[in-house]
Amino acid sequence: MKNQNVMRNRKLNLTLTMVMALSLFVTSCSDDDSNDGGMNNTSVELFASNNSNGNITVYDFSSGMNGSSRTLLTASTAADGVYYNSSSESVFQASRSGNNLEGFMNIDDILDGSSISVGITGTSDMMSPREVAVNGNLFVVADNADVDGDTNTPDGRLYIYNMSGGNFTLRNVITTNFKLWGITFNGNDLYAVVDATNELAVFTNFLSNTSTTTLSASKRIAIEGIVRTHGITYDAGSDVLVMTDIALASNGQDDGGFHVIENFTNKLNSTANGATLAMSSQIRVAGSATMLGNPVDVAYDADTETVYIAEAGNGGGRILAFNDIGSGGNLTPSFNSALASASSVYLSSN
Repeated sequence: MKNQNVMRNRKLNLTLTMVMALSLFVTSCSDDDSNDGGMNNTSVELFASNNSNGNITVYDFSSGMNGSSRTLLTASTAADGVYYNSSSESVFQASRSGNNLEGFMNIDDILDGSSISVGITGTSDMMSPREVAVNGNLFVVADNADVDGDTNTPDGRLYIYNMSGGNFTLRNVITTNFKLWGITFNGNDLYAVVDATNELAVFTNFLSNTSTTTLSASKRIAIEGIVRTHGITYDAGSDVLVMTDIALASNGQDDGGFHVIENFTNKLNSTANGATLAMSSQIRVAGSATMLGNPVDVAYDADTETVYIAEAGNGGGRILAFNDIGSGGNLTPSFNSALASASSVYLSSN
């Protein structure tokens, strides 16, 4: 009798093991089908600000490039850097009309055309705020106003704010010896474009600088092929950096482009301070079909290898998207939507 019970238990354990293995196999197949366009519930939203009316436009690309959009009305009349926090359903932007940071809470279910009220406020410290980069509760804003009043000595400011208790508190201000525009974080390092040039600046362990001071970049390199850069973004998971080229400021219609740099960390480390990252190590998209004239900001979706652009010049302003980039060239956008004086974009995918 005892032996019979042992045999039954062994058979039961074997059956359970086979059922669990089959279950894992079926689940694995189901996930693959979902990734191939079956039942994929991934949310992909692009948040865009502008210098025409200061409102925030949200584009839903969850179902592909033919997504819907909605506009949230703000009290600002011009805005730049934009950021979205999915856990709190909050969107933030740098108001150029108020020269401050403003945050709007619980915006996911707000309908198109609705007015939104500022829920997190900041003091009006800045003069010409541009891009926003976020690390935890610290918000960094690049300000491209001339610091010393002498246009022959390029400079700019990085304002560091701490978000706490429903307010933004100015922690410190870093003055740079070059003009600023786009900024983005890679861990604790801050990447910044050197406005009016084709250069990238790196500030190692940037947030460890807690006092108001003047700070030189840890490293500066030139990006071959770019005339004048503005927008920048970095994706740590894929190690891809994207920078935009507005080329001649006087031509806002058709001389712009963007550069995609894969395996960026190794290429940055292999390029000496003051040296140039070769065009052969990059992918450039530019030409008459791209509608790129003054691409001022950029976002990147590594999952679909899609580049999103805030185009300020062509046709008065557009939001553009490019996929199937391949080796680059004169590509036609896979998405094109008018947005007057588009200034900044931020991609949220979860």
